[in-house]
Amino acid sequence: MIHVAITGAAGQIGYSLLFRLASGEVFGPHTQVKLHLLELPDSMKAAEGTAMELEDCAFPTLAGVECFDQAEAAFSGVNWALLVGSKPRGPGMERSDLIRANAPIFVRQGKALARAASDVRIVVVGNPCNTNALIAQHHCQEVPATRFSAMTMLDENRGKALLAKKIGVPVADVHNLVIWGNHSPTMYPDFENALVGGKPAETVCGNRPWLESQYLAQVQQRGAEIIQARGKSSAASAASACIDHIRRFSQPTPTGEMFSAAVPSNGEHYGIPKGLIFSFPLRTLANGTYEIVPNIPISAYAREKLQKTTDELLKEREIVKDQLL
Repeated sequence: MIHVAITGAAGQIGYSLLFRLASGEVFGPHTQVKLHLLELPDSMKAAEGTAMELEDCAFPTLAGVECFDQAEAAFSGVNWALLVGSKPRGPGMERSDLIRANAPIFVRQGKALARAASDVRIVVVGNPCNTNALIAQHHCQEVPATRFSAMTMLDENRGKALLAKKIGVPVADVHNLVIWGNHSPTMYPDFENALVGGKPAETVCGNRPWLESQYLAQVQQRGAEIIQARGKSSAASAASACIDHIRRFSQPTPTGEMFSAAVPSNGEHYGIPKGLIFSFPLRTLANGTYEIVPNIPISAYAREKLQKTTDELLKEREIVKDQLL
């Protein structure tokens, strides 16, 4: 049986995520899943209502649902902790304000994760996810740092979809579109190393100016565009990306493929400072561990983009330095 904790479980992303986790879609039709729903005390009624709906679906793979308003209890014995809930940006808030507001939440959750199962994996979805993951990981030394990751799969999926739409091919034809760096407008969707139908994406697209300008901006600003269009943040697409993220870490990566996730830098790849939670090209190995894919060509253009997103993450780390003591 797999125990999965979801924070902010009664929110939009949580609601879109829970039923897919319970259905057997993620861990397979023969694996029982028990869900631990963590919410704020004021949202417990909503969590309990969601739990009723999950039970009413009668999923054969759902072993049970429990609701919690304390992280220590919710994380006890879990194999996966999906940290979806975070404080949203309010009117007039700068990104630095948002980072400071979320820091205490992820300090507490990091400490609470000490009660998780020995094989726990932690996925941070709540924004600003890279730095939130950094804080949680720092306060959970009982769990290896490599068990922590922050989700940039939504950015990868967006990048693939936008590129496929421009070229006029199925999205399944787009491979190895890696997101580098921070889940923010400084992220770099690496079109130079992406493939479309086995050929370089840049060659197939045939429009480098569009890739450098409109495409880059579209991927970086897609979340804001969705908020402007629907009046709410991405929910179903974020939940779907979380499912993809879990699958990528759970199954060996096919030969020649790679995927995006933000993980702790070991200081040995691409000049990224050790300890930063940075989105890299990854592949999952047969033994269940992952590795950062080495030796990917980085042009001068790409190097400039990587430096910009690295600098931003270093500034974010400086903002929360008092939470990393």
